[in-house]
Amino acid sequence: MLRFSANLSMLFTEYDFLERFERAAHAGFRGVEFMFPYDYDIDVLKQKLQDNELEHTLHNLPAGDWAAGERGIACIPGREEEFREGVTAAVRYARELGNSKINCLVGKTPAGVSAEIVRKTLVENLRYAANVLAKEGILLLIEPINQYDIPGFYLSGTQQALALLEEVGCSNLKVQYDIYHMQRTEGEIALTMQKYQDKIGHLQIADNPQRGEPGTGEINYDYLFAAIADSPYDGWVGCEYKPKTTTEAGLGWFDRYR
Repeated sequence: MLRFSANLSMLFTEYDFLERFERAAHAGFRGVEFMFPYDYDIDVLKQKLQDNELEHTLHNLPAGDWAAGERGIACIPGREEEFREGVTAAVRYARELGNSKINCLVGKTPAGVSAEIVRKTLVENLRYAANVLAKEGILLLIEPINQYDIPGFYLSGTQQALALLEEVGCSNLKVQYDIYHMQRTEGEIALTMQKYQDKIGHLQIADNPQRGEPGTGEINYDYLFAAIADSPYDGWVGCEYKPKTTTEAGLGWFDRYR
């Protein structure tokens, strides 16, 4: 059975963030994910989840100065202490909000630093985070992102991600497989999900090319949803897309899954 989680960083943005929990529940979602919870009091978020009978499914590690264009710091030498502090904060929120998956945006490749140093920094940071999260029973995720949306992002393909998993060597490190990003980067979505199903810890969806809701682009989501439902994957499918108009107006695709 497919379980869809509303990404409150991208859905229901017609409303203030704390109002989105109720809107998601009213629309029929039973899970919610969001990028960064750190600007909000843990108890307030916890109450919103409880009041609306929602499960929190995912959030990201702190990703540096987002407003300045940073998209993660895990691959940036000299930011190791900041990264570790972010791991501590992410675990604190996960523990209180009840989620067991945290995504690490690895960041853009820093200029003027050798490829060897960048790789070493990333591997050591991921190993540190995975070991800390393992003690809490939490899965660490890494997400390949296409170079069109985030030029210079260090991790952009499935094979790169799999190589990192092997190099880090921690059993609780898996891939966050975003169908939109991987359609733009490499295609072969259904085959890739089937081939590497044991390495995928979380799925996210959006259509291509506008990153809209399923049915607004070229991806055959009826086919993919059936493939996911028939696979061993039993996690949440995160809806991380940009609604074409309002969120509610674009939920026709969701009717059969409510």
